[in-house]
Amino acid sequence: MPMPESGSFTVCVYCASSSKVDDCFKSAARELGRLLAQAGMSVVFGAGRCGLMGELACGAMECGGRTIGVIPQFMYDEGWGNDTLSRLEITSSMHERKSRMLQLADAVVALPGGCGTMEELLEAITWKQLGLFDKPIVILNTGGYYDDILRMLSRAVSEKFMRDEHRDMWRVAASPSDAVSLVRSIPAWRSDARKIAAI
Repeated sequence: MPMPESGSFTVCVYCASSSKVDDCFKSAARELGRLLAQAGMSVVFGAGRCGLMGELACGAMECGGRTIGVIPQFMYDEGWGNDTLSRLEITSSMHERKSRMLQLADAVVALPGGCGTMEELLEAITWKQLGLFDKPIVILNTGGYYDDILRMLSRAVSEKFMRDEHRDMWRVAASPSDAVSLVRSIPAWRSDARKIAAI
């Protein structure tokens, strides 16, 4: 696949704002930001200054990358927003924030995170199942963090809550470089998604 023009391809990255996590997660987030910027891709994320969000943004900006933060007003009022980004959008609610991030995205990458990150990832997968989002979804499984969720998704298929075809809605990356390769190579989701959404 040819290199996209700078900023023409935008990757939505879900990740944590906690600054207490192990350094391996921070390093992976910073590396992902760097690699996305070097590939000419913009990054859209939750606009946080700390934790993996902060590392991701710093990595991208170190390489001249374009960073777009989307944050609800109440979080911005708490001082959680990053004002050094290329663009900062303030929404009226969490729901609007999540919808806007996916609206801007040409692909999604989920880094490790807490319930907010996991909820965003599962919502993106749900939208894809319903034919509302047809772009690549990549789970960056640093340190095996997502092993349990991946097992649960597999069980959902085996217990017939989802179709076997739905396993193709996401891909798993072991490293930031794998994640970047995947967002550039995964084809668009099937056009008959809605027809197979229900079991």
